[in-house]
Amino acid sequence: MTFAIFVSVFLAGVSLAADAFAVSICDGMVYRDLTKRKAVLIPLTFGFFQAAMPIIGFYVGLLFLEQIEAFDHWIAFALLVFIGGKMIFDGIRELRAPEEELKPKQFSFAELLVQGVATSIDALAVGFSLNAMLEGVDILQLWAWVSVIIIGVTTFIIAAVGVIIGIKVGKLFRKKASIAEIIGGLVLIAIAIKIVIESYL
Repeated sequence: MTFAIFVSVFLAGVSLAADAFAVSICDGMVYRDLTKRKAVLIPLTFGFFQAAMPIIGFYVGLLFLEQIEAFDHWIAFALLVFIGGKMIFDGIRELRAPEEELKPKQFSFAELLVQGVATSIDALAVGFSLNAMLEGVDILQLWAWVSVIIIGVTTFIIAAVGVIIGIKVGKLFRKKASIAEIIGGLVLIAIAIKIVIESYL
């Protein structure tokens, strides 16, 4: 029973981490001032929000499930389209600017926070379903916290791999950082569209 729950929660964590993985690759590609501390901060932020949202959903329960499900995907869509659109706009502007005026994209913690929220909103639903997933388990609340820690750690590891991949790929575009930024923006918008489509399937 315990092992089955662990596997279910782990697979849920892997599924939830897919968007964070893609965004982490984008961040690794476009941010040109990534120190080790900043690089670790990216998966740490995604892991935190992917763990926080399910526990919030768990305690809120089914009371507001229908109301939240009606618009949560649109919030994620708006946030990701805004960030992605800005990245595309900045990338196109850099392509048109003289080379001597080009400035590499700097790490933005505020932007990272928005990404963390946007990619983890769907994790609220996992929190709602934790009651059903853990049905019959002793010490329900303890297991709920263990579950979200598993999800958070899983997301952190997957997102960390994404950042590393992004940094490696970004080096290929070192002289054409604007192209990497445009690609990153398109990926974010694609994720936003995917989130909306999945909400209606």
